[in-house]
Order: sequence, then C-alpha cells, then structure tokens
Amino acid sequence: MKIVFLDANTLGEDIDYAPFQALGEVIKYPFSSSEEVPLRSQDADVLVINKIPINEKTISLADHLKLVCVTGTGTNNLDKDYLARRNIQWRNVAGYSTESVAQHTFAMLFYLLEGLRYYDDYVKEGHYVNDRFFTHFSHTFHELQGMTWGILGLGAIGRRVADIAGMFGARVIYYSASGAPAQEGYCQVDFDTLLRESDILSIHAPLNQYTEGIMDQKAFRKMKSSAILLNLGRGPIVREADLAQALNEGEIQAAGLDVLSSEPMAADSPFLSVKDKSRLLITPHVAWAAVEARQRLMKIIAGQIRDFFHIF
Repeated sequence: MKIVFLDANTLGEDIDYAPFQALGEVIKYPFSSSEEVPLRSQDADVLVINKIPINEKTISLADHLKLVCVTGTGTNNLDKDYLARRNIQWRNVAGYSTESVAQHTFAMLFYLLEGLRYYDDYVKEGHYVNDRFFTHFSHTFHELQGMTWGILGLGAIGRRVADIAGMFGARVIYYSASGAPAQEGYCQVDFDTLLRESDILSIHAPLNQYTEGIMDQKAFRKMKSSAILLNLGRGPIVREADLAQALNEGEIQAAGLDVLSSEPMAADSPFLSVKDKSRLLITPHVAWAAVEARQRLMKIIAGQIRDFFHIF
C-alpha cells in the first residue's frame, strides 16, 4: 500500500508517522499545489490531505486510488460526486480537537477580558518599577461569574465551552442557526436574545447556509457595547468589514478570532484598519492544534485506513 500525504506540514513537523509506516510505504510532501497533485497522487492507494482540492482535475491520473482521508472535519474541498463515480471512498475526522479548541476559547477570552497584553507590556516596559502603588488599576476588568455567555453552535465544542463557562459561574445561553431542537440541560434562545443578552458570544458553528454572514452590521448593533465576540468556528460566519467597523465605532468591546475568511490573512484584510489594536486578538487558526489533538487526529486517520483495508 502507498500512502501519500500531500500537505504534511499542515499537521506540524512533530508528528509520529510510525502507525502509517506499519501499513505500507509513506510519502510525505510538505505542501502541494493543485498543479503538482496529479503526478504526486498517481500511484497512491491512499491520499491524506487537508485543504487541497480533490476533483477530476487533480486526481484523474490516480488509477490506484481507493481512499481519501481529510485531516479535519470540513470536506468542501472534495468533489464527492466525482469520487463516487470513481468508487473512491473518503473519510473525515470530527471530535479530535474539542479540548484544544475549548481551551483556546478561554485563553482568548481572558486575554481580552483582563487586558493581559496591556498589563504585561506595563511591567516589561519598566512602568511597574518603583510604581507608587503595588496594584495598577488602569484597565479594570470584571469576574466571569454572573456574566451571560452566549454560544452560536452547540455541537461538541460548544457544549464543552458551555460546561466550562458554567463552572466559572456564568449563565449560558445558546442559539441554533439551523433550528435544531433544544438540547436537554442547555438554555436555547432566539438570535436576537443571544445578541442582546450576551456579555461574551463565542462561535463554534459550521459554515453553512444558516450561518454564513450571520454576524453582520445588523447583529453587532444589537449587542452590548461591553460585549466580547470570539470566533472559533469558520471565518465567513462573520462579515469582517462589519466587525472592523463595530470595533472602531465601539459597538462591541473586543473580538478574538482564530479563523478568518481568507487564510492566511489577506493583505487587504479589514482588520488591519482597526484603530485600537488592543480590542482585537487574532490567532492564526491554531485553536485545534494542541499536540495531543494532532496526535489524536493521526491515530484516528490511521485507524480509518486500517478499517478500510481490513488490517487488524
């Protein structure tokens, strides 16, 4: 069996490939352009990919291909009709990053809520040396206990965030954009209530016809001016120009984003126009990528390959 990783560097360089090497020959390419995929996939039995488009143009030469494994949950890059016509199976992975994304959600929240960048800079720039008082009160902050934490998208990650927020004493509400029935043990509200009452609003929803662009100018104007928005779902759920405007005009207090509409970040991103940079935190799509989460991901994919080829 020949297993080809077409964009191995999207998984990090500290990955253990031993479980795959036990199954057959492993070929790793750090990255592959669409033009490079046809030749690189030509002799593959299994392709392991992340964002690379898989369609007739890219894999028409792959006569031996039997299985495509996506190292993530989203499969918009797969032409599933073409794969079906070729009788090529595909697999994706869900649930591997729940703990990592939930952890990153709170890291982003506390960074913004407590003004940690400001206080860190204050000390490191020498202002705390021989300061008049032992506590510097310039950027006040509030306890999470008693706040209302709103969640858009109550899947596995959303529920984990809700449970942790509840442990901090926050009141948790959520909205289902798809209109799914209420989940037992969680308080479902309509969208206007979510916007109006949330002190923190975190997004953990997939991108679909219900969520694309749902966080727009109209939505931001319904939120509290003290609210913090966190997007750990998908970039296009938020209309970025509208969010940049909302931050500049003080319609919400701050935003933390781990996902953008264009990744890597576009040179003309609206977020580059945000005047007060302390109100915006952007991380480069790393919430999912704790070491344990990536190891878990690879273990699941290796198991999918074993199961498909009935290797026990």
